[in-house]
Amino acid sequence: TNCLTTVWRLFKNLSEDQQRYEKQLIFEHPAFVKLCQQLLRDSRRMTRGDLVFSLHAVVNLGVPQNTLLVQTLVRVCQEKLNQLDNRCISVLATTLAGLDKDKNVSTLQAGLQLLVEQRIPSIRDIFILQNLMKCVGKDAPVFLKKKLEMAVLKEIDHLTFPNALRVFLALVAMNYCSIPILNACSKKIQENVHDAPFRQLILILEACYSLQYRNVKLFSALADYVNSTACLWDKRQIILFLSAFETLGFQPTELMDIFAEKVTEDPEFLNLKNLLIVLRVYSRLNYVPRGQKHLFFETLHSCLNKYLPQISNTELLKAVYSLCILGYLPHCALEELLQKDSRDELLLSDDLYKEQKEMMLRCVKACMELDSPSFVKPAFVLTESFPSLVSVNLRKAREALIELLGDENMFRQNVQLPYKYHIDFEIRMDSDRKKVLPIAATDDHADSSAQRLAFLFVPLSAFCVGTMHPQGKLAMKKRHLNKLGYHVILVLNKKFQEMTNEDAVEFFKGKIYSENALRFSEVTVQDNS
Repeated sequence: TNCLTTVWRLFKNLSEDQQRYEKQLIFEHPAFVKLCQQLLRDSRRMTRGDLVFSLHAVVNLGVPQNTLLVQTLVRVCQEKLNQLDNRCISVLATTLAGLDKDKNVSTLQAGLQLLVEQRIPSIRDIFILQNLMKCVGKDAPVFLKKKLEMAVLKEIDHLTFPNALRVFLALVAMNYCSIPILNACSKKIQENVHDAPFRQLILILEACYSLQYRNVKLFSALADYVNSTACLWDKRQIILFLSAFETLGFQPTELMDIFAEKVTEDPEFLNLKNLLIVLRVYSRLNYVPRGQKHLFFETLHSCLNKYLPQISNTELLKAVYSLCILGYLPHCALEELLQKDSRDELLLSDDLYKEQKEMMLRCVKACMELDSPSFVKPAFVLTESFPSLVSVNLRKAREALIELLGDENMFRQNVQLPYKYHIDFEIRMDSDRKKVLPIAATDDHADSSAQRLAFLFVPLSAFCVGTMHPQGKLAMKKRHLNKLGYHVILVLNKKFQEMTNEDAVEFFKGKIYSENALRFSEVTVQDNS
């Protein structure tokens, strides 16, 4: 056992290339064959510690799972399972997590799960607990996950920074979002963020995404750390950070400003893959760098033009779509995209993303018309209303509007506009915004002085985490509705549903008759220049 574990300790510290070379030397060495034969003969006479550590070393050195040696050690572990102490259980759990499920492994895992359930109350070591969390995995029954959660919470005051990272990842392996544990781990990570290497920072963000855990303080601490040490990071590492933040819907503004400067100063480092990531990040998070809007867009456009001869139609669509969301029209790329052959290939493709591609093309065409400098706000917009199709979520809003305005003819609901845009409720007011006008009257007389209000009920996920800053698609919709002559008012659906009926009426009253609400509603793409 000492020999095997020593070999494993030396082996795991080598690079991947070295490991491949050394593994071949180890397996071909006559002493290793003899060692494995001796281990096979003596397995039933070994102590519990030697047994599990030998299995751990053999598996991690890459001895195939279907060999007689590994299968024998697994069966002997089954026989001696009740003799294992907590440390041995932890090591065995870690080993089994790296094995495929076969008959012997599945039997041992089932037995280990029962043993873990019995032993949890006696385990006081967080390191062992997080190993067990990884072992039981996502398929474990909820009650067992809950037991492990309670055991960790009992010892949470003794949480160290390395263990905080391990527990974070163990929760992912268990597919269990324990907010109290995650909050405690997050606090410890924030306090020691400067000690975390690059890979662990990325793993933390990926874990937050997997667990659907949103902690603005944690995200801000990680972003501030990367921002303050940006000069030490490779540009490609910063791209990975930005991509991880984008999947979480978090907008690290200062880091995005700093990275934009790096792009404009030296765009040559952007290969096609990284260019597409950068475009996706800035468009989804709806962010235009401070003081360098035009230069940043022109730099990205120039990079995109460089790759036009080699870019696929799907990648070209994604790139153009991202720039259009931000209100920038890349003319050369647009011409390439809208050529008949390119368009036909995108629309005739039979892949899983056909509908998404059609939606992106539709948005691009809408942007070409509405964001063009030559576009003039129309005096009349052709609309269609479907009041009978109002969703259950909007019934409360409908009743509040009827109570406030006195009649359902004073507003329209479920309104369909050109460019496949949709409004939940539309209200029209006189030019002084003192009086709400009946919809029928303004339809009969196309009065260009009438003010049109558009209420959009949106989920929290449509905003950047921790803010009311709309993400790219919503910001584009607001911008386009403004171009069509609407004052857009965003309503957070969840918050509205929590209001009493009286509060809902007062909310609408404030939004409809407040000049500030209308001014605020016109803010679309964030531009701090």
